[in-house]
Amino acid sequence: MTAVTPQATSAVPNFCEGIQYFGEALPDFDKYGATSAIDSATGAIANSTDPAAVYQTLLTADALRYLTLQITGSKASGHPGGFASQAEAYAALVMLGYKNIITEVGHHAPGFYSAMFLDRSLEDMGIDTVQQLRDRFRERHGLLGHLSGFIPGILAPAGPLGQGQHFAMAAALLHKDKLFPFTLGDGGLGEPYIMSAMAHFNTAYPHATNFLPVLVWNGYSQEHHSMVSLKTNAQMTAYWQGNGFEEVVLIDAKEFDDQNQPGDYVNSTAFSFEKRLEFTKAVLAGVDKAARSALGGKLTVFIIKQLKGSGVHTTGAKSHNLYPKDTLDAPHIIAALKERALPQAAWQLVRKNCEQAGGGSAAKTVVTEFELPLPDLGELPLSEYTVGGDPKISTTEMGRLVSAVGQKDSNFIVTNADGNAASGIGNINQALKIIHPTTDDIYNQAPNGQVYEPLSEDACAGLAAGLSLMGGRTLWCSYESFAINGLPIWQTVIQAMAELRRPTPSTITLYTAGALEQGRNGWTHQRPEIEAYFAAMMRNGNVFPLFPPDANSIQVCYEWALTTKNKGIVITASKSPLPIRTNFNLTQKGLRDGAVTLQEVSGGKKVVFAVIGDMTLIPVFETAAFLETEGIGVKIVSVINPRRLYRPDDTAWDTCSEPDGGFLDDEKFAELFAGDALIGVTGGAAAMLEPIMLRSNCRRDTFAWKRGETTASAGELMAFNGITAEALTKRAIELVH
Repeated sequence: MTAVTPQATSAVPNFCEGIQYFGEALPDFDKYGATSAIDSATGAIANSTDPAAVYQTLLTADALRYLTLQITGSKASGHPGGFASQAEAYAALVMLGYKNIITEVGHHAPGFYSAMFLDRSLEDMGIDTVQQLRDRFRERHGLLGHLSGFIPGILAPAGPLGQGQHFAMAAALLHKDKLFPFTLGDGGLGEPYIMSAMAHFNTAYPHATNFLPVLVWNGYSQEHHSMVSLKTNAQMTAYWQGNGFEEVVLIDAKEFDDQNQPGDYVNSTAFSFEKRLEFTKAVLAGVDKAARSALGGKLTVFIIKQLKGSGVHTTGAKSHNLYPKDTLDAPHIIAALKERALPQAAWQLVRKNCEQAGGGSAAKTVVTEFELPLPDLGELPLSEYTVGGDPKISTTEMGRLVSAVGQKDSNFIVTNADGNAASGIGNINQALKIIHPTTDDIYNQAPNGQVYEPLSEDACAGLAAGLSLMGGRTLWCSYESFAINGLPIWQTVIQAMAELRRPTPSTITLYTAGALEQGRNGWTHQRPEIEAYFAAMMRNGNVFPLFPPDANSIQVCYEWALTTKNKGIVITASKSPLPIRTNFNLTQKGLRDGAVTLQEVSGGKKVVFAVIGDMTLIPVFETAAFLETEGIGVKIVSVINPRRLYRPDDTAWDTCSEPDGGFLDDEKFAELFAGDALIGVTGGAAAMLEPIMLRSNCRRDTFAWKRGETTASAGELMAFNGITAEALTKRAIELVH
């Protein structure tokens, strides 16, 4: 296609500023492109077989390809190939009126940004022209290299593979009348979580089929052939059917090839124009069929099979990423842009269609652009126990409150891979029921329950965090030792929440069965190093690990967590009966100040113990009793909310959406932790003590987890790790003398 520059033409639409090449008139444009195929009343085409609708879908696909290549070329960086190979499918979804589109592939970002530009969503962030689109791609305060919650019209973040299905399924649960397609690469299909997560979800929620995987089967991954590249169409269909998909719609570009391209994967943009239209017509009809099927109650997948990189600068894995040589001045980039160039009239039509489709720009219509209304929880049934009274199980007390939340909020879901009963929160199952197709009162199972129990931490964290991102209340419960398998998706959501342009409930977790309670199970169940992960995340500014020391404290911590927005709240507690050491007021102070004093005994010299956790307080109180007999003063401080103990400049709190700038000032810090010696004690990672150790000026030391071992008791396991009254006493005396 011969191209001309904008300067040689007149009346170039303003938004086209920055488009380097415009094409000559297209065949039959006057016939099929004179008026928009989108019905302004419905926001969609009327008929997927309408020749004008097919024609305009093809124009949209080429516009997406052109912009994707031009913006990545503007920085010689980014990923055009994967999105380009499914551009017809994305264009079809838009023309059919579906705007709530998610992706599992962060590398599709430039394509999604192109789509958001075409429908005018990006005008909300001051991007009105293609030149501005180019300028702000992969720049700070611009269009991030991978999708995030900061971009108008984008429903969910995308970076690590194997996550997009969680967002689509969560949205489908909360909005049962809408379709949530998500693009999925055949390279990412190798992630084990994707199919198992969707299979369990479909078993638990058989009627929530209104999410639609769009498999981009292009034969390649990032740097090589995809692991499913040798499957036949029949084998791929059988694979999805074997994983519970009732409807598999597969459109293979090879069937339309009139250029005798070699191999199983072909480039539709190399076809004759007539064959390109035939292929697009098949894709449009296939997407329409798949969408109706998904909305109609069938678990459905749409598969588009087309060579990776179709329509951009090269094909195969080499199209995945642009490198420094791939600039807009490079001959191969220029040639590719000219090949995809559209005339000005086509750009005008495509923009009008994209804006009108779905009832308006994504930034004004998709579900994540609105705060989801939530039922009022009223007063939680808190029970305050007498300090020094009978020991209580913290997790069970929190479980009682969780049950009350679920009874007042029907969308509330609790997820747990290892079983709530094993964590002392079986009362949640009794009240809310485990979601299961088999009704069984003995095991608290019911099809309409609110406790989601796949044997996968990724699936648990994914659905819980995804629902929170989409606006719902959730709780992810896990054994501390296994939660690491769910943290990648949880961290993705927390980072997205820090950027969101709307409030959403914080994603809350409860980690139980800590290492110190897992003596007999040995080191496989003793992995409190996970706390180092959260210690590092505290510096994000919106992550708050909480360590309630008893059953009173955990109730106040959970009550507070429910009031927060756009944060990650991590509650870690034991499932063993432990002494009551605080009242409600004390924990409220601890949440505000970061820590509270539990005991103070005067003496000649003063040793301050900064203690994280509940079971770790036991040897510390023993130590205090002995030091008192030696005439040494002791203060025991329970660290409940360590994020408050950082200095403001230590974290990025002021860059977060819904910022929380509460930090303990120097004077109050000294009131809590000043002494002749300071000893930090934790049953987890020493990194969690960093906020205190950074600010303390006295002689200090830490006692923390080293590694696991099989033991008969928590005390023996603490002894193995050097956390004993004898060791603490010895070190305290050394520090003050």
